[in-house]
Amino acid sequence: MTELAVLYQDEFLVAIDKPSGLLVHKSMLDKHETEFALQKVRDQIGQHVFPVHRLDRPTSGVLIFALSPEVARLLGEQFYAQSVSKQYLALVRGHMPDKGEITHPLKEKLDKIADKLANKNKPAQAAHTLYERLATFELPFAVSRYPSARYSLAKLTPKTGRKHQLRRHMGHINHPILGDTTHGDGKHNAFVRDQFSLNRLALYCQSMAFLHPITGQGLEIRCTLDKQLLDLLGLWGINDVQLKALENI
Repeated sequence: MTELAVLYQDEFLVAIDKPSGLLVHKSMLDKHETEFALQKVRDQIGQHVFPVHRLDRPTSGVLIFALSPEVARLLGEQFYAQSVSKQYLALVRGHMPDKGEITHPLKEKLDKIADKLANKNKPAQAAHTLYERLATFELPFAVSRYPSARYSLAKLTPKTGRKHQLRRHMGHINHPILGDTTHGDGKHNAFVRDQFSLNRLALYCQSMAFLHPITGQGLEIRCTLDKQLLDLLGLWGINDVQLKALENI
């Protein structure tokens, strides 16, 4: 069993770099899955861990666990109050604007099995995402009706925590995240999969900042850029200096 990269650990919490494709914990929707981040971290550090937030299965990056129910409660309160600062990197279709914000309300996403008893008539919830374009790419391949393939590297900062918020918001402004099979562009997903072996969602949680639940001190947890993203950006022309700058945004 491959060990997970530990980004931070003390006697109260642990943070790991979750790989794409790994579920956080057991789910009714994936009954046949046998590996989960919660169990892997527990076995790796030799003690029980408690989830405090979610990270979608196809998304990689910073994932935090508490080491006691009390710390889980305290951290959970910060996530619920939306006082945790989260920053993501994403590769999206098209050349997006330099920067902006999305405030499109989102209907709550319900799972047919897990949420079968939930109210399906709730009004759309407020949702807020900030975005900034970091780089653009134009590849000499015809995809769909266009003579070339255009993409952007974006920094995404969700100010609210709706389910699949970043994927849905980027789709809403017609710059869907590459590899998104639900809200994305199937032709571009197929292109980057066939040409560059990108077989996953190009969304990475790069950092989280919050108050330590016990000491009250500010704590920022960051992960290094995903290797697959690094390799792909290198193929698309980003140099080492630019890559180094991305690690400090």
